[in-house]
Amino acid sequence: MIRVATDIGGTFTDLAWCEFNPATGTVGPVHDWKCDTTPGDLAAGVMDVLSQAKISIPDVGFFAHGTTAVINAISERNGAKVGLITTKGFRDVLEIARGNRPDLFNFRFRKPPPFVERYLRREVDERANTRGEVARPVDRKGLAELVAFFKSEQVEALAVAFLHAYANPTNELAAIEMIRELWPEIPVVASHQTTREWREYERTNTAVLSAYVAPVCRRYLAGLETRLNTAGLKKSPFIMQSNGGVTTVDRARANPIAIIESGPASGVLGAAALAQAMGRPQTIALDIGGTTAKCSLIDGGKPTITTDYYIEANRENPGYPVKTPVVDIIEIGTGGGSIARVDEGGKLHVGPQSAGAIPGPVVYGRGGTRPTVTDAHVLTGRIDSTKVLGREGRADMAAVRAAYTELGRAIGAGPEETAEGVIRIADANMENALKLVSINRGYDPRDFSLVAFGGGGPLHAATLAAALNIPEVIIPANAAVFSAWGMLQTDVRSDHVRTATMRLDSVDPAEAGRLFADLEAEAQAGFTSEPEARVVLERAADMRYRGQEHTVRVTLPSGTVDTSQILDWAERFRQAHDRLYRIRLEVEVEVVTLHLTAYQPIAKPKLIERKAPPASSDPARTGKRQVRLGGVTVEVTVYDRTRLVPGMRLDGPAIAEERGTVIIIPPGHKAEVDGFANLVIRTGG
Repeated sequence: MIRVATDIGGTFTDLAWCEFNPATGTVGPVHDWKCDTTPGDLAAGVMDVLSQAKISIPDVGFFAHGTTAVINAISERNGAKVGLITTKGFRDVLEIARGNRPDLFNFRFRKPPPFVERYLRREVDERANTRGEVARPVDRKGLAELVAFFKSEQVEALAVAFLHAYANPTNELAAIEMIRELWPEIPVVASHQTTREWREYERTNTAVLSAYVAPVCRRYLAGLETRLNTAGLKKSPFIMQSNGGVTTVDRARANPIAIIESGPASGVLGAAALAQAMGRPQTIALDIGGTTAKCSLIDGGKPTITTDYYIEANRENPGYPVKTPVVDIIEIGTGGGSIARVDEGGKLHVGPQSAGAIPGPVVYGRGGTRPTVTDAHVLTGRIDSTKVLGREGRADMAAVRAAYTELGRAIGAGPEETAEGVIRIADANMENALKLVSINRGYDPRDFSLVAFGGGGPLHAATLAAALNIPEVIIPANAAVFSAWGMLQTDVRSDHVRTATMRLDSVDPAEAGRLFADLEAEAQAGFTSEPEARVVLERAADMRYRGQEHTVRVTLPSGTVDTSQILDWAERFRQAHDRLYRIRLEVEVEVVTLHLTAYQPIAKPKLIERKAPPASSDPARTGKRQVRLGGVTVEVTVYDRTRLVPGMRLDGPAIAEERGTVIIIPPGHKAEVDGFANLVIRTGG
């Protein structure tokens, strides 16, 4: 039996697979492949990579898939025409949004336009109060009139978001049932299906975005499933979610917004699994692909999951909130395909525009003419122009040089100098992102290891680590397709969230226990269609000091909730608040939202450490070449990473090449292949 994972990125579609013996539970070594993403038909890229790797699909017993279909539909604005049905008097919640500004003194600030135009935001008479008690049921006649209106407007999906539905979804359920009777073919998403957490604007926007991408997601998943089934896949594929677990196609179809950060989440989970095996509980994951760079902090061996997630946020735009559990990732528009340009003031910029897969960087020879970060790496010698990340044929260096000559003319520099400047700017952008997940949140980067992967991660990692005084860089095996590898390390997962405000100094422990029991029963019921396996439950809560607006997520113990456990909850919160803000108060603590995570573990490839004594790296050496590093051209020793074995040591400046990526070991740095076949770089020697 074969276990397969595919991950669609903005530029490449990645594949990781391994053999699995269900009788013994043993898992073989992981293999990988990579091919171009096919923007017009993403599923075609999946079938391409399976074909190129010669995977026998009838032999596949487990198939996990990460996709950019949802985030692409949002960013490219090619989702459905959505109608919103909301409580009478709350039509303009999306328009009012929030008054907070990302930059208080930026006069260019603009609220983002809603995804639903006002004439398609309609009200119906219904009401529940803050305790979840239904004051007025849904006006069925009024709802029928709205359905008729939306039909006449040729709306393609509907979102239903009623006031206080997080506390009691009875009215939303009634509305959905009636809509399906009147218009069975229309996709409908209710706010309680996306989140049971309060915040009216955020919850409404999440439901709208889920409806916006629902038709696109359904078509995509149906097309992928059909192609795989036609090719002989016997079991339905699993879809990677933003929360770091996989789910069934049916669940992904029901709540498509839950897979908005499908691919990036798996890379972070893979980094956490690798770091745990290595005994490195404090790590930062850095994933640099063709379009973006993503980073996430892993504290105590586990990545942070957040429901305070925004897309398209920047200094001039607060972005769109998505209240769904997402691995806490900082993402910037800087990757291998990011385009370098000079603005009207003569300032050099890198990204966020990307050359993508088509036409791609100039070096690919597919019609691209605008210089990219990848082109800069080739021009400076960091990437061998005869290989270009595993591609056959020599790059058109004349075209690359011409592109950088033209760019350099605008800033008064030569092509090589300009190319290195582009790399430095890309590094600066990525360094800021790493600071956002570490220093800005009270963490010292010196206490962490940096796990770098993706096609571009190993090219930039050592420089970034040195800038932040991170002592160690880990370049994993299968680095170029590490996010796909991460999917092989994930479990089936579901998250259950419930806003339930209660003061810990006066709460009845039995009531708090009942709320968690309800969430646990809901979680267990959701796994009834899965293969027989144990379900692991983990508790957490968003808590705050009484009088505060914002909360801190705190992990809670399992077991019976009694008075001693309530006291423990308060102490856990005070410790977490003190670490984040260096403030500890002896005042009342209150719970705002309860979180329950349910896992169903699946068999995973085991990481086996092979201890080895120090060994010479000479057998892996392939030659030397001139590379521009740190403003000067130096002679660099080049190695074939596939020949590097545990115990081998490399001194910088050096380069290790493998299919899909290149590892830079700067001058003064030392590297060693550990027992897991990772290349571990010690910054500064």
